[in-house]
Amino acid sequence: MSAEAQAGLGDRLGRTRRSFRGWRGQRPFWGGLLTLLGGIPIMYFPYANLTLGSMTIRMSTTAGAGSLIIGVLLVVLGLTLWFQPMSRIFAGVAAILLALVSLVVSNFGGFVIGFLLSLLGGALGISWGPARAAKQETDGGKSADALNGEPAVAGAGGGSDDLSGTSPNGNDGTNGRHRAG
Repeated sequence: MSAEAQAGLGDRLGRTRRSFRGWRGQRPFWGGLLTLLGGIPIMYFPYANLTLGSMTIRMSTTAGAGSLIIGVLLVVLGLTLWFQPMSRIFAGVAAILLALVSLVVSNFGGFVIGFLLSLLGGALGISWGPARAAKQETDGGKSADALNGEPAVAGAGGGSDDLSGTSPNGNDGTNGRHRAG
């Protein structure tokens, strides 16, 4: 390979990496990954064969089909967290519930490995929130969001965020309370 070809490959790799980082930042990536990885041991262990010398141990259970269904659903929920980030609450709660059910149905949740990964992935999926754009002041003191038709956030203009009426910072001596007349 020539030096030019290697430079082009490095530039393309850098663009791909930046593109992936942007994609990853717009969704609960780690929650989806842990949920997906948690489904794999849950659906694998009930069908696995363990060989110790000449003795073969089968881990198959009567609930092997249930383990397979739970594992596949966890993998699907992990992919849902990646490709449908707006349904992250549903997918996270469903992943947590399936992880709890896998304790009973699937060899203690894939020997606790799949249970813990799915539980943590579901919690990360629920707790993730989309990033908020930074507010920029424009003409007339209105924020950029107010110009787009969205209401301004309380306290964005530099005022107090205390709406309880108990703040002693009131300028009129009423402690933030309004009079009826």
